[in-house]
Amino acid sequence: MIAPSSIQEVLNRADIVDIVGQFVRLKKRGANYIANCPFHNEKTPSFSVSASKGIYKCFGCGKAGNVVTFIQDHEKLSYPEAIRWLADYYKITLEESEKTPEQQQQQLAEESLRILNEFAAQFFHDTLLQTEEGQTIGLSYFKERGFRKDIIERFRLGYDPEGGDVFFRASLQKGYGPELVEKAGLVKNRNGIHYDTYRGRVIFPIQSMTGRVLGFGARILKKNDKAPKYINTPENELYVKSRVLYGMYQSRQAIGKQDECFLVEGYTDVISLHQGGVENVVASSGTSLTEDQLRLIGQLTKNLTILYDGDAAGVKAALRGLDMALSQSFNVQLVLLPDGDDPDSFIQKTGSGRFHEYVKEHKQDVIGFRLEVGLQEAGNDPVRRSKLVNQIAESISRINKAEDFSLQDYYIREASRKLNVDEAGLVNLVNKFIRDKVETERRHQRKEEVLPMPEQIETATEEPAQQMGTDEQQEWQLVRLLLEYGEKPYEGYDNVAALVYSRVDPDLIETADVRKVFDMYFSQLHNSGQPPSADQFVHFAEPQLQQKVVGLLHNKHDYSANWKENYGIEILPPELNYVNEADSTLTYFELKKIIQLEAELTRMIQQEKDPARVTALQQKYMGLKKTEREILKKPATAILGIRKR
Repeated sequence: MIAPSSIQEVLNRADIVDIVGQFVRLKKRGANYIANCPFHNEKTPSFSVSASKGIYKCFGCGKAGNVVTFIQDHEKLSYPEAIRWLADYYKITLEESEKTPEQQQQQLAEESLRILNEFAAQFFHDTLLQTEEGQTIGLSYFKERGFRKDIIERFRLGYDPEGGDVFFRASLQKGYGPELVEKAGLVKNRNGIHYDTYRGRVIFPIQSMTGRVLGFGARILKKNDKAPKYINTPENELYVKSRVLYGMYQSRQAIGKQDECFLVEGYTDVISLHQGGVENVVASSGTSLTEDQLRLIGQLTKNLTILYDGDAAGVKAALRGLDMALSQSFNVQLVLLPDGDDPDSFIQKTGSGRFHEYVKEHKQDVIGFRLEVGLQEAGNDPVRRSKLVNQIAESISRINKAEDFSLQDYYIREASRKLNVDEAGLVNLVNKFIRDKVETERRHQRKEEVLPMPEQIETATEEPAQQMGTDEQQEWQLVRLLLEYGEKPYEGYDNVAALVYSRVDPDLIETADVRKVFDMYFSQLHNSGQPPSADQFVHFAEPQLQQKVVGLLHNKHDYSANWKENYGIEILPPELNYVNEADSTLTYFELKKIIQLEAELTRMIQQEKDPARVTALQQKYMGLKKTEREILKKPATAILGIRKR
C-alpha cells in the first residue's frame, strides 16, 4: 500500500496543465485552458482545464476530475497505478508498507499484462545488446539499417533468440504463469509444448502515449517463405491494433511543438526519420487509418501529412482512411516519395534538410491527390470517370461546411474544372451525399432511442420530478459556495463558512451526497480552525461524488475583460460577486425552513379544537407568509423552486 504522505506529495507536485498537456494540445482561454476532448471525438473544443483549481471538465461528454482521474481514465489505470505513474513522472520515491501475499496477488492480477510486457521488452533489449547471439544477429541487422545505438535505446529495440523457448523459460523463472504468457502472445502452445512466438526475430516494442509497453512487432531475419515477414501481438486488453500508433510516445512532444504529424507505414520508417532529425512522425503499421488513431493524433495537432512510397501499392494505401480524416476536420496532405524509395531509405540518402525541402515541394491536398491519381487511372473511360466524380463528391461532402465553407467551395470549383463537369451539378451531388449521411445518422439515432427523452415526457402541473431536481441543484449550490468562497470575509461573520454554519439547518439538506460533503467540510473546519481548501474535495474515492464536485467547481464560461466596453454590460467577477451568491443560496434554505414551518402550522390548525389557539396559530402563519413574500422581493435573488408538502 502507498503511504498517505506519499500520495499527498504526489498530489501537491502534480500540475494538471503539465500532465494533460502531455496528451492534448492546450490553448489558453481566459483563466483556463481548452482543448478537444481526449475522451470522445469532437470538432470544436469543449474540454476545459483549470490550473488554479487543478481540475478538468468536458462540457461535451461530461467527463470531469483531477490530475489522478485523468491518468486513470486516459491510461486505463487503477488509482494506485495512476499515483505510481505520476510519481515516476515527477521522480518521487513512494513510501509503501509491506504487502501481504493476498495484496501481492491482487496487484499482480491487475497489472499482470503490463508487468509482463515490460519484462519482455527489457529481456529482448538486453538480449540484443548483451548476448553474443543478439549482437551477432540482431544488432548486426540494425547496424546494417544504419541505426545508431542511441536510437536503438530510444525505441527499446530487441531480439528473441532462436533457441525456441529461451524467453518462455526466462518468464517462468520470474514467476509468470504459462497461461498469462500465452495470453500476451509471447509464446505458443502446441500439444503441451511451449515455444517463443518471436524466436529468431528482431523486436519492436509498441508503446502507449505514456510509454507503457502495449505489445510487440517482430521481423524475421532469415528467409522463410512459409513465415510472415512481420508478426504482431494478438489483440488483448492492452493491445488493440486500431487504437495504437507506433512511435507516438517518442514523437508526441515534437508533434505538438511543430503542430504537424507525419504518418508512415512501418516501424523502420519512424526510426530512420527520428535518427535523421524528423521526430514528429508515427506509423499506422500497415493498417488503414481508424477513428481511434485519428483521435490520438488530433489531441496534438490537426495537421496531418502522409508519406508513402511512390509505387502503386503506396498510392492505394494513401487513399485509405482519408475521408474519415476530412470529416474530423484534419488538414490532410500527402507526399509521394520517388519511385524505389520509402521514408527510411529516402531520409538516409538525403538527410533532414533535403527531406523537408522535398516534402514542402511535393505536398498535395487530399482532393487534388485523388483527382490526379483517379484521372490517370480513368483515362478516357466514361464509366471510370463517372465513378471518379462520385468518389470526389463524396470526399468533398466530408468537409464540415460550417467550419470550412471556403475550402469546400474551393474543392468544388477545382474538381468541376479538372473533371470537366458542371459546377452546379457537382454542388448538387455533394449536397446529396451530405443529406444521405445526415439521414443515415438520424436512422441510427432513432434505433437507439428505446426510451423517450425527458423533454418528451408530459409532466403534471406540479412537476414533482423537476422540483426534486431543482431542490438538489440548490443544495449542491451550497456545496459550491463553501468550496469556492468558504474562507472569504462576510460582514458580521468571520467568513462565508461561519455564515453558512449559523444560518443553515443541516437537517434541511435532503441529498445524501450533499449532506456528506457538508458534514465533512465542517468537521475539518472545526478540527483545524480554518475552512478546508477545495483541493481536499476533488480527490474523493467515490468517482461519482468526485465528478459532481469537480463539475461544480468548473465554470463553463469565462467573461471577457472587455465585456463592458463591447456590450455595455458590467459583469462582476466571481471574487467580487460571492456576497450576492451567498445571500441567494442562503435565501433558498431560509424559504425552505419557512415552508416547512408553514406546513407544520397548517397541520396544527387543522387539528386544533380551541378557537383562541387556532387564531394564534393563524397569526403566526400569516407572519411567516409575510416573511416569505419579503424574501422573494429581495433583488438578485435566484430561487429555482422548492417542493411544498
